[in-house]
Amino acid sequence: MRARDLGIRIGRGTPGPNNAITDVPGVRVGHVTLIEGDGPLVVGQGPVRTGVTVVVPHDGDPWTEPLFGGCHTLNGNGDMTGLEWVRDSGLVVGVIGITNTHSVGVVRDALIGQAVGHRPHAGEVWTLPIVGETFDGMLNDQNGFHVRREHVDAAVAAAASGPVAEGGVGGGTGSICHEFKGGIGTASRVVAAAGGPWTLGVLVQANFGSRPLLRIDGVPVGETIPIDAVPSPYGARRAARLAGGGSIIAIVATDAPLLPSQCARLAQRVGLGVARTGGIASTTSGDLFLAFSTGNRGLPPPEANPDSRPIVDLRALVDAALDPLFLATIEATEEAIVNAMVAASTMVGRDGITAHALPHDRLRDALARHGRLHA
Repeated sequence: MRARDLGIRIGRGTPGPNNAITDVPGVRVGHVTLIEGDGPLVVGQGPVRTGVTVVVPHDGDPWTEPLFGGCHTLNGNGDMTGLEWVRDSGLVVGVIGITNTHSVGVVRDALIGQAVGHRPHAGEVWTLPIVGETFDGMLNDQNGFHVRREHVDAAVAAAASGPVAEGGVGGGTGSICHEFKGGIGTASRVVAAAGGPWTLGVLVQANFGSRPLLRIDGVPVGETIPIDAVPSPYGARRAARLAGGGSIIAIVATDAPLLPSQCARLAQRVGLGVARTGGIASTTSGDLFLAFSTGNRGLPPPEANPDSRPIVDLRALVDAALDPLFLATIEATEEAIVNAMVAASTMVGRDGITAHALPHDRLRDALARHGRLHA
């Protein structure tokens, strides 16, 4: 189930055929979801509610063919490895991973193993993988380190184009969003302007926000579904969450030919989509965004011998043509967050803590009362 299945239309733009980041040609997504055990938390044993999600940025070898990219940090109480090199070089190299906070290291190491495996005879292999995280310790035995290298390998092997599984899957298995169950969500837009058509897609791991702040298509949904109607998973800890803490990771992909600085400007606009849903980038939130463009394929890797190819020919939109892509990023981000919540099912985690699904009937009623529900 997705937002559009309920009659919710975010923004004015036109989605791609799958309304997903995989609408950008060559982009693939893979998940491994780990759900084991019930009852009281026993560190190292469970219950387990976590996983890993990967984004493969193009249909070549991502470890030897970089793309132009950029990033933005809305609030830095989180981590996405490799961003310093993205900022410095303007390049996105390799498969991108998303997982829980304490599994970033093992996912990063596993992706290095993937890079080495792709070039077994290359001698010295050097790479700085990009891995983002959100905290899933409310539902998951996060300190049990249940994500392992074989799970990352399986996610990469499973990566595919087409529809993307959403909700409590992959890295978003244990996510909570606006005090409902959250997780992985995605959406896309086809931009006919700016010399297009261009396709732009966003994938989020949504694990942020507080109930009273939730807005969907401008409607104050959180106020119409209060805690006494659908309980919060935070219970007695809820008072500390009212500022909208938590985190969100977002990956933006487009086939529009963009330079690194332009990719960074796209990544900035993710924050406006987050704000539309009620996110405020609070002190305890890690809001980290990455954008890449497949519009200049065939770039040499950073370690390539400059004597063999000292000059490359590039294509790029002029900056004045970026506004339609900015709007597409904002709309697709908002819709991806809503899709994550609509797709997610109620989940009982460690110690019986329950993250309830966003109730579809009450969501539709709220939008209908404000004239925002479509047939």
